[in-house]
Parts: sequence; structure tokens; C-alpha cells
Amino acid sequence: MILLSAQNISKTYMERKILDDTSFFLNEGDKVGIIGINGTGKSTLLKILAGREEADAGQIVRTNGIKISYLPQIPEFEENGTVLNQIMAHLPHDLKEAKEFEAKSILGKLGITEFNKKINELSGGERRRAGIAAALIQPSDILLLDEPTNHIDNQTVLLLEEQLKKYRGAIVMVTHDRYFLNSITKKIIEVDNGHLFEYDGNYSVYLEQKAQREADAEARERKNRTLYRQELEWIKRGPRARGTKSKDRIERFYELENREKPVETEKLQLQSVSSRLGKKTIELENISKTIAGKKLINDFSYIIPRDARIGIVGQNGAGKSTLIKMITGQLIPDNGAITIGETVKIGYFSQECESMDPSQRVIEYIRETADHIETPDGTVTAAKMLERFLFTSELQWNRIEKLSGGERKRLCLLKVLMTAPNILLLDEPTNDLDIATLTILEDYLDSFSGIVISISHDRYFLDKISTEIWEFDGSGTITRYNGNYSDYEQKTLHNDSKTENIKAQTEKKSKSFNGQKKLKFSFNEQREFDTIDDDISKLEEQIEEIESEIAGCFSDYVKLQELLDKKETLKNELSDKMERWVYLNDLAERIAAEKNS
Repeated sequence: MILLSAQNISKTYMERKILDDTSFFLNEGDKVGIIGINGTGKSTLLKILAGREEADAGQIVRTNGIKISYLPQIPEFEENGTVLNQIMAHLPHDLKEAKEFEAKSILGKLGITEFNKKINELSGGERRRAGIAAALIQPSDILLLDEPTNHIDNQTVLLLEEQLKKYRGAIVMVTHDRYFLNSITKKIIEVDNGHLFEYDGNYSVYLEQKAQREADAEARERKNRTLYRQELEWIKRGPRARGTKSKDRIERFYELENREKPVETEKLQLQSVSSRLGKKTIELENISKTIAGKKLINDFSYIIPRDARIGIVGQNGAGKSTLIKMITGQLIPDNGAITIGETVKIGYFSQECESMDPSQRVIEYIRETADHIETPDGTVTAAKMLERFLFTSELQWNRIEKLSGGERKRLCLLKVLMTAPNILLLDEPTNDLDIATLTILEDYLDSFSGIVISISHDRYFLDKISTEIWEFDGSGTITRYNGNYSDYEQKTLHNDSKTENIKAQTEKKSKSFNGQKKLKFSFNEQREFDTIDDDISKLEEQIEEIESEIAGCFSDYVKLQELLDKKETLKNELSDKMERWVYLNDLAERIAAEKNS
């Protein structure tokens, strides 16, 4: 059953077309994750689906009686209202009394127990948790969540994950948390250049399917280039030789010549740039800090090694950011001392980022730091560095006020890295950054020659960049664990059985694959290999035709459901064909390798 449909939606924001005649259908029980580079329109799409913004063109149809609950990036509350009253503010009057116990239960699970506290007295993380509670308490058939894991701690992320697993309605969420996507979603929608691309499965399946589709597109393009060269030779022959040319063949040549070629996805480029770091780094000697009567850090000592990769975890308000601010000199320890080496050059990426002048142009903001920067590939201008961070030449002259929240974060990150630090202090760097940026940032940190200390609730990010985890328990104690986040989780939560099962399955698959000895095509396999590219192309064309028919019967729900079912059948056939394509091409490569060896 279709709960919600968006047909031919277009939206322009600040002179940028972010949604371009695109469509989206949400069925009962769907669990959808929306991903894409910052500024591509993910949050805007969610607001349109929630009815908080109007599309410039197109139509949104919601099935009669459908209830939608929406969590924006910045929860909307009346500042003087109490937590409990604000959580239940949008509930029907006759449900408020019945839902009070449930509201208190959800708030308690999320770590908020002072129900009569004023909203304006909550910290940023607490406001976020209150917003989550408000979204979960609403009776709804559709839950729309915009970056639900931002600004909350690891424990709250796990609690939210469990709540969403129990939710029976449809979920559409924008998030960069890859473990969260893997755990919750059954479908991924990628927003790119104003269009939506759909992948069945969670984030891991999406990665596999996208890689396969890109490989298929490359294979088709190689075949088209070869065919084009052959047809070009034929079309160039003299007039006599061309006298018997087929009109259809000439038309096919021009179709090949004017074909739409695969566009290589623009990728963020980061290069490891740092200053020399001497033997003396940062020494923490018996430091303590109390704020508002709460002991956050108690008698902690540590000499940070030159190659340290430290991930910091703990509940909101436990003192994580306080430690970082003491290292940068923004706060002074109550007791103890922090000694900074002479060669230390700190790059500090704060949770809020530094204040930006909204009227300032993007390139002017970066030129405040440097006009040029030395990289392993030579001197690079500020404009070129901005291009590597996906800020086009046109976008560089835009004012900062026109950037999305994620684009501002990316700009702030570039400014930090352009100072060529040898110690990076990252306070929740994954908030608001898109997955593409995070992936490249992780690769950058892997090659960074200095120290990296990162506060993060993103388990995937901590697994990639950390070799040591520091846990803040909120009472002043800091416990150090060797290994990444998964190692820490195993030691603290006794959660190692899943990892061992995955490892065993991987080894089993590997042994099964290595045991294959067939190194030649059978007769039928050779025939299938020769035609499978065309078969895949035909299925893709059929799916495109179905999609065109869907666009033509938007108001006929019976016909629309039939077409969607037919599209699903064709997609399953296409998926099977692609799996065969992988097998046959892998076999062909191994046959060729054996012949050449």
C-alpha cells in the first residue's frame, strides 16, 4: 500500500536547483535512508514530504488518514515551556493523559529525567534528545527524521536504534551514520544533481549495488566506444562504398555519436598536509576540572605519543569537549598542568565551527588563512583547494549565507586543514558532514603524519580512525582502551559473538571461492557471456518505460500499484542478471590470467 507519493517534484533554493522533476513513492513498512553530498537537497526533500515546505512544481499525495511525525535538524520548541509539556504539545487533547507515562518513559531512556525543566535550560544534546522523544511519542504511520544521530552520544544512538527497530510504521531518514543505516534501513535513496537513485537494501548492499552499476556502465561504455570506432570507419568510406548504406545503420551511428556518456562522480580530494612534529608533543599532568559543581576530569595524566589516534566517547556533558578546550588553551585546569611542545601546531575543528560572517564570500573566508598552500603535489591556490572540496568556481563567489549547514562544515574543515597542523583536535567532526566527505576524511586521517584526537558518536568513523578509545564516565574518571570502537565495545559490552560469526562467514566464503577450479566457459556460459550486456540493457530500458508509464497515471492508484509491482519484478530480474554478469566476467578474467601466465 502506498502511503505517500511525490511526483515530478522540483525545487530551487537560493538560485540553485536542488530537486529536478524527480519522484518518490513510500510504501507501508518501508525503511528508507536518504544520502548524498551536502547541499544536494536531502533536508529540503524531507521538509517537502513533511509538508513544511512547498515544492516549486510537482505534487505530493498522502493517503487519507495518514499521520506523519517529523524530526527536523533543529527541534522546534517554545523556549519557556517545560520539557514534558513541549514533548506532548502536538498530541491530541484526549491522548495527552494516556501518553504521559509513555512520554516520561521515552525521556528517561534518552537520559532526561527532569520533566519540569524549562526547554531553554537544556544543553544542545538534551534539546536534540527531547526532539527525538517528541517525534517518537506522536501517533504516526510515517516517521521522517533529519540527521537523528547528530549531537547525541553513543549510548543515546544505541537506544534510538532499538526504538526504531520496534517501530511498525514507515521510516524515511537523512543520516550519515553508516552503522545506523545498516541496522535500520531496507532501501537507500541517493540524491545527486537533482535526481533520486534508488537501491534496495541497507548501506552495505547500496555500496555493492552502486559499485556494480558503475562497473556495468563502464562496461557498456567500453563496448559502445569499440562499436563507435567500427561504425566511424564504415561511415568514412568513399561515396561508392557507401552507396548501399542502410538508413537505420546511419541513424544508429549518430545515436552512438551523440550518446550520453557516464559522468564520473566528482569526489572530494584531501591531501595530508602537516608541519613537522618534534619529540615533545602534549603532556597532561594530574589535570582536574570541575564546572558548575560537577567533577568532569579528576587527576588525569598522559603523554600523547606522536602517532596517537585517540577516539573519545562518553555521555553528553561528561567532559569530552572540556578536555579538548583545555588542550587548546580555551579553558584552564583547576589543578595540574598541560605542557605543549615547541613544534606543536594544533588544528581545532570545533563542534559549532567558528563564527562565520554570512555576508562574506566563500573564497574570501579561505583566503583569510592562506592564498596558497604547499601540498605533496606542489603549491595549490586557495581556489584550487576549494575545488578539491567540491566548491565550484561559481560557488566560491557565493556568500556563506547561501551554503547548507553541511557545506559550511566542509568549508570550516578546509580552513582548519589549510593551516597545516601536526595535531588535529576534532570535536564531533561527523555532525552534518555527508558520507562522501567522511569517507575521504577518514582516508586523509589514515595518511596524516601527526596526532589525531577525535570526539565522536559515529561508531563507523571511530572504527576507521582510532587505535585507542578514551571513555569519560561523567564522574571525572577517564578509562583508556586499546583498539578501535568495536574493540572497546567488545570489552565493555561483551558483544564479540557477532564479530566472530561475520569473520567465520567471510572465511567460509573465501574458502568456497578459492576452491573453484573451473577455468573455462561451457558452451552455454559462452553464449550467455556474449549476450548478457544486451540483456541487462533491455531490462534497464523496460524499467525506464515502466517509470514513464508511472508518471502518466499518477491519480490512478490501482494502475499505479500494478506498474510498481511490475517494476519490482523487472528490478529483481535485473539484479539476478547483474549477479550472473559478475560471475561470468570474473571467470573470464581468471581464464585470461591463466592463459597469460
